[in-house]
Amino acid sequence: MRQHEAILPLQLKSLKLSSFNLYWQDSNETAIENNWEYSQYLSHLCSLEIQKREENRLKRRIKESSLPAGKTLSSLNFKANKSINAAQINALAGADSWLKKAHNIIIFGPSGVGKTHIAAAIGYRQIELGNKVKFIQTSHMVQLLQQSKAQFRLKDLLVKLDRIPLIILDDIGYVKRDEHETSVLFELICHRYETNSLIITANQPFTKWDSIFPDSMMAVASIDRLVHHSTIMNIVGESYRLKGKKERSKK
Repeated sequence: MRQHEAILPLQLKSLKLSSFNLYWQDSNETAIENNWEYSQYLSHLCSLEIQKREENRLKRRIKESSLPAGKTLSSLNFKANKSINAAQINALAGADSWLKKAHNIIIFGPSGVGKTHIAAAIGYRQIELGNKVKFIQTSHMVQLLQQSKAQFRLKDLLVKLDRIPLIILDDIGYVKRDEHETSVLFELICHRYETNSLIITANQPFTKWDSIFPDSMMAVASIDRLVHHSTIMNIVGESYRLKGKKERSKK
């Protein structure tokens, strides 16, 4: 083995060019067989490196997002529920213009009709488009915000969350009104108003959101900010889980 071939793997490792290191020998043979120019050989290795880094970046962002596994567009059964607007969901998932404008999505519906799946599916596609996403149960978010407030670091957390263009708050309707807790949810909504986006799933209509916030005025103010720039979906129908249980019981 020639000296430069012996030290090349060490050089590539030092430069953190893992795909170069993995494929340079096979690519070299291909280049010789096909009479590639040096620039073509180098461009080929660069393409492999870029592709691998993008794959790693996608995996890392999916992991950091905490999105529920498997809840993608490809696994969403649009035909199972006629109230689900496939064209609307695909349009929101396939573009990020609404995200760049800091618009929101609010998905209403009873338990088990696919609200979380729709929200997560949109989230997965937004990650593929290069955007950071965070999926979190609303009750857990309230706890995080309250802990930060108790430590006089709520503002720091809100600013940190600004790095995430899309936050998905799942099951807002299960949060119970407590002035020492849900007031921080109002602060989150106000802070992200016209700056970053939220997707919210809810099993309760707006008329019952006064059970979430400390008072009706705060509920009205929250709703006003959320719907100002938003897409609202109303999903109706029977729970998929309940429907599946009924079908299994018939067998």
